[in-house]
Amino acid sequence: MSYQEPTAKERLNILQSAKSVAIVGVSSNRSRASYFVASYLKGGDYYKVYFVNPMIDTLFDQKVYSSLAELPEVPDIVDVFRKPSDTPGILDEAIAVGAKTIWLQLGVSNDEVGQRGTAAGLNVVMDRCIKIEHARFHGGLHLAGFNTGVISSRRAKK
Repeated sequence: MSYQEPTAKERLNILQSAKSVAIVGVSSNRSRASYFVASYLKGGDYYKVYFVNPMIDTLFDQKVYSSLAELPEVPDIVDVFRKPSDTPGILDEAIAVGAKTIWLQLGVSNDEVGQRGTAAGLNVVMDRCIKIEHARFHGGLHLAGFNTGVISSRRAKK
């Protein structure tokens, strides 16, 4: 079975049906994209959010786990902030714990993950930011990546 990128409607379905997200490779460095995404997902009531990074103990006053196998529940989405060569191993972990989706962040794709993940029955999303997709589908996307609270096609006058 070959990988085929999910359509926008399929990605929306993935995000709407998910109840939990595990962020693999999350960073405690505020300037990293994974920190920003973790903050966004944790700050809303969208999902139960878990953090996975063996180098960190806590983030946002929450335990950070060393692996997907240590999580107290099976995550619906495994959101990956790791280099492409690390992703096949993360896919193996996601399959082993029974995750439904593996989501590789912007700039991260791996043909092997696409093919093996699809063959294993997982939804596979590559080279897309879960925060951007979530905000886009839920009306919260702004040029700076923040929800302005204004629904308009025009920019506010300064």
